[in-house]
Amino acid sequence: MAESSGRSERRVRPSPLLFEPAEAASDPEHFFDLESIEDPRELLSRATELTRAFQAATDRALEYQAIAAAQLADPRRFDRLTPAEIARRAEWSEDYTRRMIDFGRDLLRGPDPRPAPRP
Repeated sequence: MAESSGRSERRVRPSPLLFEPAEAASDPEHFFDLESIEDPRELLSRATELTRAFQAATDRALEYQAIAAAQLADPRRFDRLTPAEIARRAEWSEDYTRRMIDFGRDLLRGPDPRPAPRP
């Protein structure tokens, strides 16, 4: 655990990117072949493309997290979880968990989505 401004933070290793070749996992310098691009214009273009793709994937994954949180907190479930338990499992604050539950409920209701909550 690392200490940061008096709070303890857990350093989490990012999930492996499943669509990158397996041999890339063994080389920490390898990242979607960006290290092999010599032309800075091409490098900027490809890196920007990857940034946009990862941001879109992050946004989509966040929506699924919110939906799961809302489903887990649903009072109609016999096995529902409290916001505190969801927060513990997801490593979120309870306040952020409540916002994610509300966001997930909005997503489950359909159109008129609010912007995703930020930690």
